[in-house]
Amino acid sequence: MRFAALRAPWYRGYLIGGILLMSGDHVEHAITYFVMWQKFQSPVLAGFATISHWVPFLLGAIPFGHVADRFDNRRIIQASCVLFALVSVAWAVLIGTNTLQPWPCVILLVLHGLSGAFWNPADQLMLYDMVGPKDLPSGVRLMATGLNLGQLAGPALGAALLFIVGPVWGMALNVLLYVPFFVYLAITPVTGHRTRRVTPPRMRVRDVLGVLREVPRYPAILLMMLVQGAVGLFIGTALLPLLPDFGRLLGQDQGPGYILLLIAMSTGAVAGGLGMEALGRIAASTRVAIIASALFGLGVLVFALSRSFPLSVAALVLAGLGNLVGASTAQTVVQLAAPEDRRGAFIGAFGMAANGFRAGSGIVVGGLSALLGVASGVGIGAGALLVVALVLLTVVTLRRRRGDASVDPAGVVALD
Repeated sequence: MRFAALRAPWYRGYLIGGILLMSGDHVEHAITYFVMWQKFQSPVLAGFATISHWVPFLLGAIPFGHVADRFDNRRIIQASCVLFALVSVAWAVLIGTNTLQPWPCVILLVLHGLSGAFWNPADQLMLYDMVGPKDLPSGVRLMATGLNLGQLAGPALGAALLFIVGPVWGMALNVLLYVPFFVYLAITPVTGHRTRRVTPPRMRVRDVLGVLREVPRYPAILLMMLVQGAVGLFIGTALLPLLPDFGRLLGQDQGPGYILLLIAMSTGAVAGGLGMEALGRIAASTRVAIIASALFGLGVLVFALSRSFPLSVAALVLAGLGNLVGASTAQTVVQLAAPEDRRGAFIGAFGMAANGFRAGSGIVVGGLSALLGVASGVGIGAGALLVVALVLLTVVTLRRRRGDASVDPAGVVALD
């Protein structure tokens, strides 16, 4: 069924709230990154801004997943909204009083990263509860598409606020973007646990590593962690800071051409998500997730090698499409393959690989780019991802031929 999740009660408002939250997230990035660079001009602080966004996923995703398994996920996400808002207020106060120093920046960047890591497992359980297993691929994909819309709108809105009302009022007004989601979560009856039939066990310290030890018992989840971990480690978010260098290589280091490079991947992601929903018949499976991730790697590889501006933009659009389809399909497979009483914990383990490993992409891609140049650095990372994806696709194909259905667990169904 096309756009199946939109027919579920409470989903549309939840989707809008998620888009606004992601817009607020990126408004804050746009303003604070500009202010920090203008005030301190510190590459170290700029690099830490990226690392701090993803390290909380690496260290906290599994514990936060356990929390999502046990408590009302509406309250977890509301707590994240409050923390996002308080961080924005703190930025506004520090900038407005001219007391901003590097160490408060570090604290606020870490708190912002924790906010994102805290709400992610709860968000996925809410989606499962809202739309059910049959329409889950649609629910996850539409939310991922909406978040990419937020990534498109957020920086543009942040830049507008920055230059129209200034960074202080821009950060203060940014708080308003979190309010609708907070209010909507106070109204909806969905908790993330309404369909649960099994009470989850209490979390113990050893359970954090215990989840990782259990992952090999669920081949589909292991495959999705490997492929999305490779996406995060070999490309992740390292490409965006390098786009100015690619713009220079392409003769588009400013003006409309550079803007097209900045928005190409998000545009491809939105187009891919809406296209998949319009088709409505694509199965959510490990094969789809791996092939889409391979397309992401291929798109980035072509971009790295290209010296043609139209080809470069087209390659980034393809990469964005592959990234959205691969990530949303992998997330769906993990949710449907995870045990019911610990779905949040396994979502957390997946998030640790898919998002946490992005903290290393700056080291891998940035280090290679510093040694060999940006084109070679990004190209090697993309090539490594492509190799990993092709190896995993071969493994899945061979196991399917042997009749092993565990790599595409029952319940991961086509949208028909």
